[in-house]
Amino acid sequence: MTEKIRKAVVLAAGKGTRMKSDLPKVLFPICGKPMIHYVLDALERANVDEVLVVVGYQKEAVCEEIKTRKNVKFAEQKELLGTGHAVMSCRESLEGYDGPVFIVAGDNPMLQSSSVDRLFEEFEKGDAACVLGTVYKDNPFGMGRILRDAEGNFIGVVEEKDATDEQRKIKEINISYYVFDTPELLKSLDSIRNNNAQKEYYITDVPKILLDAGKKILALPVLKEIECLGVNTQADVAEVEKALQANA
Repeated sequence: MTEKIRKAVVLAAGKGTRMKSDLPKVLFPICGKPMIHYVLDALERANVDEVLVVVGYQKEAVCEEIKTRKNVKFAEQKELLGTGHAVMSCRESLEGYDGPVFIVAGDNPMLQSSSVDRLFEEFEKGDAACVLGTVYKDNPFGMGRILRDAEGNFIGVVEEKDATDEQRKIKEINISYYVFDTPELLKSLDSIRNNNAQKEYYITDVPKILLDAGKKILALPVLKEIECLGVNTQADVAEVEKALQANA
């Protein structure tokens, strides 16, 4: 048994084509600071012991920007084949570690350290293979919906484009904040398939894979609504800056 510490994986390999800029998406400035620093700051405040940053597009620039951050290591995603594929590139770094790992995208500058801490605490309480954070949003257009059975247990995530009219009425959404049992995560990565329109491997498929394997999955509505504010376009930047200033 290795010592139970807290690790995190930050997905920072993408270009962010909708930003209309050659700058790697995670280096786009928010209130004058590259947005990945907000994510790393939140992880640091949540006492994460080691952060594995997945780099790809303009990896040298991303590594240079954050190389002096403490407890940061790097993994390279050589082909940009989706979020699940990005986590696959961490396999070598995570092998042999049997503690929890938090996974988040590097373009989530509104990540709250209290949310990270809460998800780790909930994971550490029990025997779940995955704890995912959810949030209720009045207008969840474009977001993945959380599916539950009649007893309220998590049964899956459905993306907007794949949802039925009834499922689109669901207001509980997934914003891809996960704490996984690392050995179970690594095992499940072998089962991800890329049979989707983008031919990519998605980390969002992993909770359902674990559930189908008989593992316990907890979906907890403990996140703050401001954490829904991701950055996909330059228009989103102004909204995030306004939220950051309001919550400073």
